[in-house]
Formats: sequence, structure tokens, C-alpha cells
Amino acid sequence: MGMMLSKTYEAFRAAGTPDEKAREAAEEIAGFENRLTNIEADMKLLKGMLGVNLAFSLAILVILLRPLAA
Repeated sequence: MGMMLSKTYEAFRAAGTPDEKAREAAEEIAGFENRLTNIEADMKLLKGMLGVNLAFSLAILVILLRPLAA
């Protein structure tokens, strides 16, 4: 059995959904939540990588343009 959101399961059961269907639906929603969490973590990593790349690019640009200013 996979991870399941208990409040979602209880809501399905209160709505009259059969036990097995409620369990499957709650597990499927939990799976989507896990995927979203993974996507958020990947986005955080990509933002950090972009920041480092931008900082290095600006530093190189400053170094290259410094002789022109003198």
C-alpha cells in the first residue's frame, strides 16, 4: 500500500464512496503531492544554479569590459 492522505480518505468515506475506491483515490492524490514536492525541489536547485551562472557571467563581463573603461 502506498502513502495515503487520511483526511482525503475520510472525506471520500463520509461522501459515501466505497472503502477501496476511497483508498485508491487518496493514494493517487498523495502521489501527485509527492510529484509536486519533487518538482519544487528541482526548481529550487535550478534557481540556485541560475544564480551562480549569472554571478559568474557578470564577473566575466566586468573583467572583459574593465580595459575599455581605463
